[in-house]
Amino acid sequence: MRFSIVTAFQPCDQLVPLARAADELGYHAISVPDHVVDLEVLETPYPYTPDGKRRWDTDSEWPDPWVLIGTLAAVTTRVRFFTSVYVNALRNPFQVAKTVGTAAVLSGDRVALGVGIGWCREEFELLGQDFRTRGRRTDEGLALMKALWQPGWTEFEGEFYSAPRMMMNPSPAAPIPIYVGGLSEVAFARAARHDGWVGDIYTVEQAVAHARRLQEVRDEQGATGDFQVITALSDAFLPEHFVAAEEGGVTEVWTMPWAYYHGLDATLAQKIDGMERFAADVIVPLTPAG
Repeated sequence: MRFSIVTAFQPCDQLVPLARAADELGYHAISVPDHVVDLEVLETPYPYTPDGKRRWDTDSEWPDPWVLIGTLAAVTTRVRFFTSVYVNALRNPFQVAKTVGTAAVLSGDRVALGVGIGWCREEFELLGQDFRTRGRRTDEGLALMKALWQPGWTEFEGEFYSAPRMMMNPSPAAPIPIYVGGLSEVAFARAARHDGWVGDIYTVEQAVAHARRLQEVRDEQGATGDFQVITALSDAFLPEHFVAAEEGGVTEVWTMPWAYYHGLDATLAQKIDGMERFAADVIVPLTPAG
C-alpha cells in the first residue's frame, strides 16, 4: 500500500514544507487539485456531496497545478506528483501536452496526469469551452497528448483536433501515467483504457467494490499491465484497515494524515507532526523489510 498527501485547500505558504516532509517521510506522492476560478454563484451542483454544496471555503486557495508541481519538484528528490483531477477539456491539449511534458522532464519523470471531464458548466462557459462535448474532447485530447509526448515527428487527425507533421520537445524519457477520475461506468471504462483511477472519499467496503468493478471492466477490455486504484478512505485508521483495502485492489490512499491526530484545522507544525506520526504508525509497519 502506498500513501499520498492531499494538498487541496492548504494555504500556499505551507505547500513547500509539506512537500519536503512528504519527501523525507516516505510518502509516495502528492496530489494536486484543479480549478481555474471559484465562482460565487453556481447552478451546477457539486457531484461529490449529498446536498451538492462545495466542500471548500470561499477563501480556499487554488494554485495552478503545474506551476505548483514544478515548484514542489524543485525542492524534493523522490516523491511523485499527480493531479486530482485536472480538467484538460477546459484547455487546449497542445498547451496541456507542453506543460505536462515539461514538468515530467524537469522533475525527473515524477509526474502523472490525473484527469476528469469536469462538473462545473459555468467554468467551461467562462473559459469558452463546450461543456456538452467535454467527454469526447477529453478522450481525443489524451490521445493527441500521448502522441505529442513521443520523440520524433507526430501527425494527428481527430474530430476536434488535428496536428500536421510536428514535434514537441523536450520529450519525457518515460511514458507519463494517466489516471482518470469519476464514478460513472463511462469514467470506469475511460480509466481502464489508461493507467489508473482516482476516486473520492469512500469506506473500505465501497473502495473495494469500485476496485472490483474496475478490474471487471479492464478484463472486458482485455487490458493488461499495472493499474493504480487511488482513493481516500473514510473508515481506515489502523494498518489492518489499509491491508484490507490493499487486498481488495486499492493500491494507494490519499490522505491528510494530520486529521487523525489534530483535526483538519491543524497548524503547519501539527500537520508535519501528523505526517510523522502516521508514517511511524502506518507506513513503516506496512513497508516490507529490505
